[in-house]
Amino acid sequence: MIPERLEGLVAATADLAERFSAAGHNLYLVGGVVRDAIVNRLADDADLDFTTDALPEDSEKILSGWADAVWTQGKRFGTIAAKKGERSYEITTHRAEAYSPDSRKPEVSFSTAVEADLSRRDFTVNAMALKLPGTEVIDPYDGLVDLAAGRLRTPLAPEESFSDDPLRMLRAARFIAGYQLVPDEALVNAVREMAPRLEIVSMERVRDELDKLLVVDDPSAGLWFIAQTGLAEHFLPELPALGVEQDPIHRHKDVLAHTIAVVANTEPDLLLRMSALLHDIGKPATRQFGPKGVSFHHHEVVGARMARKRLTALRWPTDEMEAVVKLVELHLRFHTYAMGWTDSAIRRYVRDAGPHLDRLNKLTRADCTTRNESKAKRLADRMDTLEREIARLREQEELDAIRPDLDGEQVMKHLGIPPSRAVGEALSFLLELRLEHGPLGEEAATRHLDEWWAARA
Repeated sequence: MIPERLEGLVAATADLAERFSAAGHNLYLVGGVVRDAIVNRLADDADLDFTTDALPEDSEKILSGWADAVWTQGKRFGTIAAKKGERSYEITTHRAEAYSPDSRKPEVSFSTAVEADLSRRDFTVNAMALKLPGTEVIDPYDGLVDLAAGRLRTPLAPEESFSDDPLRMLRAARFIAGYQLVPDEALVNAVREMAPRLEIVSMERVRDELDKLLVVDDPSAGLWFIAQTGLAEHFLPELPALGVEQDPIHRHKDVLAHTIAVVANTEPDLLLRMSALLHDIGKPATRQFGPKGVSFHHHEVVGARMARKRLTALRWPTDEMEAVVKLVELHLRFHTYAMGWTDSAIRRYVRDAGPHLDRLNKLTRADCTTRNESKAKRLADRMDTLEREIARLREQEELDAIRPDLDGEQVMKHLGIPPSRAVGEALSFLLELRLEHGPLGEEAATRHLDEWWAARA
Protein backbone atom coordinates (compact mmCIF):
# COMPACT_ATOMS: atom_id res chain seq x y z
CA MET A 1 0.00 0.00 0.00
CA ILE A 2 1.51 3.33 -1.11
CA PRO A 3 0.64 6.26 1.19
CA GLU A 4 -1.59 8.92 -0.35
CA ARG A 5 1.14 11.53 0.04
CA LEU A 6 3.47 9.44 -2.11
CA GLU A 7 0.74 8.96 -4.70
CA GLY A 8 0.53 12.75 -4.88
CA LEU A 9 4.25 12.96 -5.60
CA VAL A 10 3.91 10.33 -8.28
CA ALA A 11 1.16 12.35 -9.91
CA ALA A 12 3.19 15.55 -9.62
CA THR A 13 6.13 13.98 -11.44
CA ALA A 14 4.16 12.05 -14.05
CA ASP A 15 5.08 14.41 -16.91
CA LEU A 16 8.80 14.17 -16.04
CA ALA A 17 8.56 10.38 -15.87
CA GLU A 18 6.86 10.34 -19.27
CA ARG A 19 9.72 12.43 -20.75
CA PHE A 20 12.30 9.90 -19.55
CA SER A 21 10.15 7.00 -20.73
CA ALA A 22 9.71 8.58 -24.16
CA ALA A 23 13.49 8.91 -24.39
CA GLY A 24 13.86 5.20 -23.64
CA HIS A 25 15.03 5.52 -20.03
CA ASN A 26 13.78 4.37 -16.64
CA LEU A 27 13.20 6.87 -13.83
CA TYR A 28 12.88 6.08 -10.14
CA LEU A 29 11.97 8.19 -7.12
CA VAL A 30 14.52 7.11 -4.55
CA GLY A 31 15.95 7.47 -1.05
CA GLY A 32 14.65 9.57 1.79
CA VAL A 33 11.55 10.81 0.00
CA VAL A 34 10.33 7.21 -0.39
CA ARG A 35 11.20 6.30 3.20
CA ASP A 36 9.55 9.38 4.69
CA ALA A 37 6.39 8.96 2.64
CA ILE A 38 6.07 5.37 3.83
CA VAL A 39 6.33 6.41 7.50
CA ASN A 40 4.15 9.48 6.84
CA ARG A 41 6.89 12.00 7.64
CA LEU A 42 7.28 13.56 4.22
CA ALA A 43 7.41 17.35 4.22
CA ASP A 44 5.14 19.07 1.72
CA ASP A 45 8.08 20.97 0.23
CA ALA A 46 10.51 18.02 0.18
CA ASP A 47 13.05 18.07 -2.62
CA LEU A 48 12.78 15.07 -4.95
CA ASP A 49 15.69 12.71 -5.65
CA PHE A 50 15.62 10.41 -8.65
CA THR A 51 17.90 7.80 -10.12
CA THR A 52 17.93 6.77 -13.78
CA ASP A 53 19.76 4.62 -16.29
CA ALA A 54 20.17 7.74 -18.45
CA LEU A 55 23.68 9.19 -18.55
CA PRO A 56 24.08 12.74 -17.19
CA GLU A 57 24.16 14.33 -20.64
CA ASP A 58 20.94 12.53 -21.54
CA SER A 59 19.24 13.69 -18.32
CA GLU A 60 20.33 17.24 -19.11
CA LYS A 61 18.69 17.08 -22.53
CA ILE A 62 15.47 15.60 -21.14
CA LEU A 63 15.22 18.31 -18.47
CA SER A 64 15.90 21.13 -20.91
CA GLY A 65 12.63 22.65 -22.00
CA TRP A 66 10.78 21.13 -19.05
CA ALA A 67 12.51 22.65 -16.03
CA ASP A 68 12.63 26.36 -15.25
CA ALA A 69 16.34 26.05 -14.49
CA VAL A 70 18.97 23.31 -14.82
CA TRP A 71 22.30 23.03 -13.01
CA THR A 72 25.17 20.79 -14.05
CA GLN A 73 27.72 21.34 -11.26
CA GLY A 74 27.36 17.71 -10.18
CA LYS A 75 27.50 16.30 -13.70
CA ARG A 76 30.83 14.53 -13.24
CA PHE A 77 29.27 12.68 -10.30
CA GLY A 78 26.24 11.80 -12.41
CA THR A 79 23.85 14.40 -10.96
CA ILE A 80 21.82 16.97 -12.84
CA ALA A 81 19.79 19.37 -10.68
CA ALA A 82 16.71 21.26 -11.76
CA LYS A 83 13.93 23.46 -10.48
CA LYS A 84 10.37 23.67 -11.72
CA GLY A 85 7.99 25.98 -9.92
CA GLU A 86 8.82 25.88 -6.21
CA ARG A 87 10.21 22.35 -6.17
CA SER A 88 13.81 21.20 -6.60
CA TYR A 89 14.82 17.98 -8.31
CA GLU A 90 18.02 15.94 -8.51
CA ILE A 91 18.37 13.23 -11.15
CA THR A 92 21.39 10.97 -10.74
CA THR A 93 22.57 8.22 -13.03
CA HIS A 94 22.62 4.79 -11.33
CA ARG A 95 26.00 4.70 -9.70
CA ALA A 96 28.34 3.07 -7.26
CA GLU A 97 30.75 5.19 -5.29
CA ALA A 98 33.56 4.24 -2.95
CA TYR A 99 36.48 5.84 -1.17
CA SER A 100 39.98 4.66 -1.95
CA PRO A 101 41.88 3.97 1.29
CA ASP A 102 43.61 7.37 1.42
CA SER A 103 41.01 9.60 -0.29
CA ARG A 104 38.56 12.14 1.12
CA LYS A 105 36.51 12.15 -2.10
CA PRO A 106 34.53 9.29 -3.62
CA GLU A 107 35.35 7.69 -6.93
CA VAL A 108 32.21 7.36 -9.06
CA SER A 109 31.25 4.75 -11.63
CA PHE A 110 27.90 4.44 -13.40
CA SER A 111 25.58 1.45 -13.65
CA THR A 112 22.57 0.56 -15.79
CA ALA A 113 20.68 -1.36 -13.04
CA VAL A 114 18.75 0.28 -10.22
CA GLU A 115 19.48 -2.71 -7.95
CA ALA A 116 23.21 -2.01 -8.23
CA ASP A 117 22.57 1.63 -7.35
CA LEU A 118 20.45 0.66 -4.34
CA SER A 119 23.10 -1.78 -3.12
CA ARG A 120 25.55 1.09 -2.69
CA ARG A 121 23.22 3.16 -0.53
CA ASP A 122 23.82 3.58 3.17
CA PHE A 123 20.97 1.66 4.84
CA THR A 124 18.21 -0.66 3.74
CA VAL A 125 15.56 1.86 4.77
CA ASN A 126 17.09 4.23 2.22
CA ALA A 127 17.63 1.56 -0.43
CA MET A 128 14.07 1.61 -1.78
CA ALA A 129 12.91 3.12 -5.05
CA LEU A 130 9.57 3.88 -6.66
CA LYS A 131 9.52 3.11 -10.37
CA LEU A 132 7.89 5.89 -12.39
CA PRO A 133 5.39 6.27 -13.82
CA GLY A 134 3.42 4.00 -11.52
CA THR A 135 3.65 2.85 -7.91
CA GLU A 136 5.92 -0.20 -8.06
CA VAL A 137 8.26 -0.24 -5.06
CA ILE A 138 11.73 -1.66 -5.77
CA ASP A 139 12.94 -3.01 -2.42
CA PRO A 140 15.64 -5.66 -2.97
CA TYR A 141 17.06 -5.34 0.55
CA ASP A 142 13.87 -5.47 2.65
CA GLY A 143 13.87 -1.84 3.69
CA LEU A 144 10.12 -1.98 4.26
CA VAL A 145 10.54 -4.90 6.65
CA ASP A 146 13.30 -3.09 8.52
CA LEU A 147 11.20 0.06 8.84
CA ALA A 148 8.35 -1.98 10.28
CA ALA A 149 10.68 -3.86 12.62
CA GLY A 150 12.55 -0.73 13.73
CA ARG A 151 15.87 -2.16 12.58
CA LEU A 152 18.91 -0.47 11.03
CA ARG A 153 20.97 -2.54 8.57
CA THR A 154 23.14 -1.92 5.53
CA PRO A 155 22.24 -3.39 2.10
CA LEU A 156 25.64 -5.06 1.75
CA ALA A 157 27.94 -6.18 4.55
CA PRO A 158 28.42 -3.17 6.87
CA GLU A 159 32.19 -3.37 6.43
CA GLU A 160 31.74 -2.89 2.68
CA SER A 161 29.17 -0.13 3.09
CA PHE A 162 31.31 1.81 5.58
CA SER A 163 34.40 1.34 3.47
CA ASP A 164 32.52 2.89 0.53
CA ASP A 165 31.78 5.97 2.64
CA PRO A 166 32.96 6.05 6.28
CA LEU A 167 30.61 8.97 7.06
CA ARG A 168 27.80 6.40 7.04
CA MET A 169 28.96 5.26 10.47
CA LEU A 170 28.11 8.69 11.88
CA ARG A 171 24.96 8.91 9.77
CA ALA A 172 23.81 5.69 11.46
CA ALA A 173 23.59 7.62 14.72
CA ARG A 174 21.11 10.06 13.17
CA PHE A 175 18.87 7.27 11.89
CA ILE A 176 19.04 5.44 15.20
CA ALA A 177 17.86 8.57 17.00
CA GLY A 178 15.64 10.14 14.37
CA TYR A 179 13.70 7.05 13.34
CA GLN A 180 13.98 5.03 16.56
CA LEU A 181 15.83 2.23 14.77
CA VAL A 182 17.93 -0.36 16.59
CA PRO A 183 21.23 -1.16 14.84
CA ASP A 184 21.85 -4.82 14.23
CA GLU A 185 24.84 -6.45 15.86
CA ALA A 186 26.88 -6.67 12.66
CA LEU A 187 26.52 -2.92 12.09
CA VAL A 188 27.60 -2.08 15.64
CA ASN A 189 30.61 -4.40 15.44
CA ALA A 190 31.66 -2.91 12.11
CA VAL A 191 31.53 0.63 13.51
CA ARG A 192 33.65 -0.39 16.51
CA GLU A 193 36.18 -1.98 14.18
CA MET A 194 36.22 0.71 11.49
CA ALA A 195 35.75 3.91 13.52
CA PRO A 196 39.31 5.15 12.76
CA ARG A 197 38.42 5.23 9.05
CA LEU A 198 36.17 8.22 9.73
CA GLU A 199 39.36 10.29 9.79
CA ILE A 200 39.61 10.22 5.98
CA VAL A 201 36.29 12.09 5.68
CA SER A 202 36.48 15.87 5.47
CA MET A 203 35.71 17.63 8.74
CA GLU A 204 33.05 19.70 6.99
CA ARG A 205 31.06 16.57 6.15
CA VAL A 206 31.49 15.26 9.70
CA ARG A 207 30.32 18.59 11.11
CA ASP A 208 27.24 18.66 8.90
CA GLU A 209 26.26 15.14 9.94
CA LEU A 210 26.78 15.89 13.64
CA ASP A 211 24.64 19.02 13.28
CA LYS A 212 21.85 16.97 11.72
CA LEU A 213 22.00 14.47 14.58
CA LEU A 214 21.74 17.22 17.18
CA VAL A 215 18.49 18.63 15.82
CA VAL A 216 16.43 15.44 15.64
CA ASP A 217 13.65 15.42 18.22
CA ASP A 218 15.69 13.41 20.74
CA PRO A 219 19.35 12.74 19.83
CA SER A 220 20.00 10.62 22.94
CA ALA A 221 20.23 7.19 21.30
CA GLY A 222 22.52 8.54 18.58
CA LEU A 223 24.82 10.23 21.10
CA TRP A 224 25.09 7.03 23.13
CA PHE A 225 25.88 5.18 19.90
CA ILE A 226 28.81 7.42 18.91
CA ALA A 227 30.15 7.44 22.47
CA GLN A 228 29.94 3.70 23.07
CA THR A 229 31.24 2.52 19.69
CA GLY A 230 34.39 4.68 19.84
CA LEU A 231 33.25 6.75 16.88
CA ALA A 232 33.24 10.04 18.80
CA GLU A 233 36.93 9.58 19.65
CA HIS A 234 37.75 10.63 16.11
CA PHE A 235 35.89 13.94 15.95
CA LEU A 236 34.52 14.73 19.42
CA PRO A 237 36.74 12.98 22.00
CA GLU A 238 35.45 15.26 24.76
CA LEU A 239 32.13 13.39 24.71
CA PRO A 240 33.30 9.89 25.72
CA ALA A 241 35.74 11.53 28.16
CA LEU A 242 32.68 12.61 30.15
CA GLY A 243 31.99 8.98 31.10
CA VAL A 244 33.85 9.45 34.38
CA GLU A 245 33.89 6.24 36.38
CA GLN A 246 31.91 6.23 39.60
CA ASP A 247 34.17 6.55 42.62
CA PRO A 248 33.18 4.12 45.40
CA ILE A 249 33.73 6.78 48.08
CA HIS A 250 33.04 10.08 46.35
CA ARG A 251 29.78 9.28 44.58
CA HIS A 252 28.67 11.57 41.77
CA LYS A 253 26.49 11.16 38.71
CA ASP A 254 27.98 10.09 35.41
CA VAL A 255 28.70 13.31 33.53
CA LEU A 256 28.13 11.66 30.14
CA ALA A 257 24.65 10.47 31.13
CA HIS A 258 23.90 13.91 32.55
CA THR A 259 25.10 15.65 29.38
CA ILE A 260 22.97 13.51 27.09
CA ALA A 261 19.97 14.12 29.35
CA VAL A 262 20.56 17.88 29.16
CA VAL A 263 20.68 17.74 25.35
CA ALA A 264 17.39 15.82 25.35
CA ASN A 265 15.88 18.44 27.69
CA THR A 266 16.46 21.24 25.19
CA GLU A 267 14.46 22.14 22.10
CA PRO A 268 15.98 21.23 18.70
CA ASP A 269 17.83 24.52 18.21
CA LEU A 270 21.35 23.82 16.93
CA LEU A 271 23.17 26.48 18.99
CA LEU A 272 21.31 25.46 22.13
CA ARG A 273 21.85 21.75 21.54
CA MET A 274 25.59 22.17 20.85
CA SER A 275 25.91 24.29 23.99
CA ALA A 276 24.17 21.56 25.97
CA LEU A 277 26.47 18.94 24.47
CA LEU A 278 29.61 20.87 25.40
CA HIS A 279 28.54 22.62 28.61
CA ASP A 280 30.35 20.22 30.96
CA ILE A 281 33.34 19.15 28.85
CA GLY A 282 35.63 20.99 31.27
CA LYS A 283 34.70 18.67 34.15
CA PRO A 284 37.21 15.84 33.56
CA ALA A 285 40.08 18.36 33.53
CA THR A 286 38.90 20.08 36.72
CA ARG A 287 37.72 17.10 38.78
CA GLN A 288 38.99 17.14 42.35
CA PHE A 289 38.15 15.12 45.45
CA GLY A 290 37.84 16.80 48.82
CA PRO A 291 36.24 16.32 52.24
CA LYS A 292 32.83 17.25 50.82
CA GLY A 293 33.13 14.99 47.78
CA VAL A 294 33.92 15.63 44.16
CA SER A 295 34.14 19.16 42.73
CA PHE A 296 34.69 20.71 39.31
CA HIS A 297 35.72 24.27 40.16
CA HIS A 298 35.87 26.64 37.16
CA HIS A 299 34.90 23.88 34.74
CA GLU A 300 32.79 26.41 32.84
CA VAL A 301 35.88 28.54 32.09
CA VAL A 302 37.97 25.55 31.08
CA GLY A 303 35.04 24.14 29.12
CA ALA A 304 34.59 27.38 27.16
CA ARG A 305 38.22 27.20 26.00
CA MET A 306 37.81 23.55 25.08
CA ALA A 307 34.56 24.30 23.21
CA ARG A 308 36.28 26.95 21.09
CA LYS A 309 39.10 24.54 20.22
CA ARG A 310 36.72 21.72 19.32
CA LEU A 311 34.33 23.84 17.26
CA THR A 312 37.27 25.37 15.41
CA ALA A 313 38.41 21.85 14.51
CA LEU A 314 34.86 21.06 13.37
CA ARG A 315 34.97 24.12 11.06
CA TRP A 316 31.99 25.77 12.75
CA PRO A 317 31.14 29.31 11.58
CA THR A 318 32.88 31.83 13.82
CA ASP A 319 29.78 33.71 14.99
CA GLU A 320 27.96 30.52 15.93
CA MET A 321 31.05 29.14 17.63
CA GLU A 322 31.42 32.27 19.76
CA ALA A 323 27.76 32.01 20.79
CA VAL A 324 28.27 28.43 22.01
CA VAL A 325 31.48 29.37 23.82
CA LYS A 326 29.65 32.21 25.59
CA LEU A 327 26.79 29.92 26.63
CA VAL A 328 29.21 27.31 28.00
CA GLU A 329 31.09 30.01 29.91
CA LEU A 330 27.91 31.45 31.44
CA HIS A 331 25.90 28.32 32.15
CA LEU A 332 26.63 28.40 35.90
CA ARG A 333 26.10 32.15 36.38
CA PHE A 334 22.44 31.69 37.30
CA HIS A 335 23.27 29.66 40.38
CA THR A 336 24.72 32.69 42.19
CA TYR A 337 21.15 34.01 42.14
CA ALA A 338 20.51 31.76 45.12
CA MET A 339 22.25 34.44 47.19
CA GLY A 340 20.00 37.13 45.75
CA TRP A 341 20.82 39.33 42.80
CA THR A 342 20.88 43.10 42.80
CA ASP A 343 19.63 45.04 39.80
CA SER A 344 23.28 45.59 38.94
CA ALA A 345 23.92 41.84 38.81
CA ILE A 346 20.88 41.31 36.61
CA ARG A 347 22.07 44.01 34.21
CA ARG A 348 25.46 42.33 33.95
CA TYR A 349 23.86 38.93 33.38
CA VAL A 350 21.74 40.33 30.55
CA ARG A 351 24.68 42.28 29.10
CA ASP A 352 27.00 39.26 29.14
CA ALA A 353 24.42 36.92 27.59
CA GLY A 354 23.64 39.47 24.87
CA PRO A 355 21.39 38.15 22.09
CA HIS A 356 21.58 34.64 23.55
CA LEU A 357 19.87 35.40 26.87
CA ASP A 358 16.88 33.25 26.00
CA ARG A 359 19.13 30.34 25.06
CA LEU A 360 21.14 30.77 28.25
CA ASN A 361 18.01 30.58 30.37
CA LYS A 362 16.82 27.51 28.48
CA LEU A 363 20.21 25.83 28.90
CA THR A 364 20.16 26.59 32.62
CA ARG A 365 16.69 25.07 32.99
CA ALA A 366 17.70 21.99 30.97
CA ASP A 367 20.82 21.54 33.10
CA CYS A 368 18.61 20.56 36.02
CA THR A 369 18.32 16.79 35.57
CA THR A 370 17.89 15.93 39.25
CA ARG A 371 15.27 13.39 40.25
CA ASN A 372 14.79 15.28 43.50
CA GLU A 373 11.44 16.95 42.87
CA SER A 374 11.79 19.56 45.60
CA LYS A 375 15.25 20.60 44.37
CA ALA A 376 14.03 20.75 40.78
CA LYS A 377 11.09 22.92 41.84
CA ARG A 378 13.37 25.30 43.77
CA LEU A 379 15.59 25.77 40.72
CA ALA A 380 12.61 26.29 38.41
CA ASP A 381 11.06 28.81 40.82
CA ARG A 382 14.36 30.66 41.07
CA MET A 383 14.63 30.93 37.28
CA ASP A 384 11.01 32.11 37.10
CA THR A 385 11.84 34.82 39.61
CA LEU A 386 14.96 35.89 37.71
CA GLU A 387 13.02 36.15 34.46
CA ARG A 388 10.37 38.26 36.19
CA GLU A 389 13.09 40.59 37.49
CA ILE A 390 14.57 40.87 34.01
CA ALA A 391 11.13 41.76 32.65
CA ARG A 392 10.70 44.38 35.40
CA LEU A 393 13.98 46.08 34.50
CA ARG A 394 13.13 45.95 30.82
CA GLU A 395 10.04 48.03 31.54
CA GLN A 396 12.16 50.65 33.32
CA GLU A 397 15.20 50.90 31.03
CA GLU A 398 16.76 49.74 27.77
CA LEU A 399 18.05 46.53 29.27
CA ASP A 400 18.89 44.82 25.98
CA ALA A 401 21.06 47.68 24.70
CA ILE A 402 22.97 48.83 27.76
CA ARG A 403 25.39 51.60 26.89
CA PRO A 404 26.99 54.55 28.71
CA ASP A 405 24.87 57.67 29.26
CA LEU A 406 27.42 59.65 27.20
CA ASP A 407 28.94 58.63 23.88
CA GLY A 408 32.51 59.10 22.70
CA GLU A 409 31.83 62.43 21.00
CA GLN A 410 30.29 63.85 24.17
CA VAL A 411 33.22 62.63 26.27
CA MET A 412 35.82 64.21 23.97
CA LYS A 413 33.94 67.51 23.74
CA HIS A 414 33.36 67.79 27.49
CA LEU A 415 36.90 66.84 28.49
CA GLY A 416 38.53 68.63 25.55
CA ILE A 417 40.57 65.61 24.49
CA PRO A 418 41.20 63.98 21.08
CA PRO A 419 40.48 60.32 20.22
CA SER A 420 42.73 58.31 22.55
CA ARG A 421 42.91 55.52 25.08
CA ALA A 422 41.56 57.95 27.67
CA VAL A 423 38.25 58.13 25.76
CA GLY A 424 37.90 54.36 25.92
CA GLU A 425 38.71 54.35 29.64
CA ALA A 426 36.11 57.06 30.23
CA LEU A 427 33.46 55.10 28.35
CA SER A 428 34.33 51.94 30.33
CA PHE A 429 33.91 53.92 33.56
CA LEU A 430 30.55 55.27 32.42
CA LEU A 431 29.40 51.80 31.37
CA GLU A 432 30.24 50.45 34.83
CA LEU A 433 28.18 53.26 36.34
CA ARG A 434 25.32 52.39 34.03
CA LEU A 435 25.46 48.71 34.98
CA GLU A 436 25.69 49.48 38.68
CA HIS A 437 23.06 52.20 38.99
CA GLY A 438 20.92 52.06 35.85
CA PRO A 439 20.31 55.12 33.63
CA LEU A 440 21.78 58.27 35.20
CA GLY A 441 20.95 60.93 32.63
CA GLU A 442 23.42 63.25 30.91
CA GLU A 443 23.79 65.72 33.80
CA ALA A 444 24.59 63.14 36.47
CA ALA A 445 26.83 61.16 34.10
CA THR A 446 28.79 64.33 33.28
CA ARG A 447 29.26 65.10 36.98
CA HIS A 448 30.60 61.56 37.64
CA LEU A 449 32.84 61.87 34.59
CA ASP A 450 34.38 65.09 35.98
CA GLU A 451 35.03 63.41 39.33
CA TRP A 452 36.64 60.43 37.61
CA TRP A 453 38.76 62.69 35.37
CA ALA A 454 39.98 64.75 38.29
CA ALA A 455 40.90 61.65 40.28
CA ARG A 456 42.64 60.17 37.25
CA ALA A 457 44.69 63.33 36.76
